[in-house]
Parts: sequence; C-alpha cells; structure tokens
Amino acid sequence: MPPARIPTGPVTFSPVEKINAELFTLTYGSIVRQLLIDYEDNVESVNVQLEKMGYNIGVRLIDEFLAKSSCSRCNDFRETADVIAKVGLKMFLGVSASVTNWNAEGTECSLVMEDNPMVDFVELPEQYKNLSYCNMLCGVFRGALEMVNMKVESTCVRDMLRGHDAYEFRLRLLEVLQDEYPFKDDE
Repeated sequence: MPPARIPTGPVTFSPVEKINAELFTLTYGSIVRQLLIDYEDNVESVNVQLEKMGYNIGVRLIDEFLAKSSCSRCNDFRETADVIAKVGLKMFLGVSASVTNWNAEGTECSLVMEDNPMVDFVELPEQYKNLSYCNMLCGVFRGALEMVNMKVESTCVRDMLRGHDAYEFRLRLLEVLQDEYPFKDDE
C-alpha cells in the first residue's frame, strides 16, 4: 500500500482565513510588552508565561489543523515533525521550516526557520537579552503534539534576535501517550 500523500503547505494554507501579517506581528509584540510590564521586567517569568500561553493555543490549534489540513495520521515522530515543518507552520505562520539534527533514536530533532513573521519590527534591548521572544511557539508545539498523544519538550536554541543565523526549535519526544477512556469496554 503506498504511503498516504501529505498535503503541501500552500495547498492546505490557501483556504484558511488569513489576517494581516503586520497586525499579527504588532499584536504579538504588544502581548510580550504587556507581560514584561506585568512581571516587572522579570524575563524568566515572561518566558514561562509565553510558553504557557503557547501551550494553551497549541491545544486548540491542533483541532483547526486537523479539520482543515486533511492530513492523515502520522506513523511516527519523524513524520510528525515533517508535517509540522512543511504544513503546520505554513498554514498558520506562512513560513516553512527544515527538519534537521535527528538523534540516532529518532526522538529529537530541530525545526529550523530562516524567517519568522513574529519578529518583524522587533529589536531586543540589552536588558532583555535573555528573553525568549518566540517562546510561545515552543508552547504551541508542546500543546499541539500532546493532543495527538506525543509528550514533547520544546526549546528555542537559536534566535536571530540574539544574533544567530536562523531560528531553531529543538523538539524532544519524551513519550508516546496512550488514549485513556473513562469507561471499560468489558463491562
């Protein structure tokens, strides 16, 4: 049986309702700025809050992704990472990523993005050099993957706002979760 065809990002992306990229960028920037005010410039607390917010978004975003992408169930973590990089990011951010740096067990990889619309118009002042501005994406990856039974850890390891040459998000599969049902079939 031939493998299921994975729809490409542009095919999936075209029917999705879009918002103005500048509006999205400025709105995200306002959220980050407000968190910095709320947490009195405590960068570590803001990083934690961005990840939590992203997790909650990812938990809900996966439903829309599954409904609109017509992707079939992925067989393993490698295939899942590929779908995130080529379809998911294109569908929601309008960019693609490459999947690289796999470990021998196939449980860790990097999603590398050359462009990130979340950081247009952004410059980090020296006092915020430890701010993980795109930490919300780490939470989105974690939340979405948890909803499809993959518990992952996600971290931003390279960031162009910090002088790196690309944006790199490291995904590590911690465990494949089993579906739990609130009832027993044998009763």
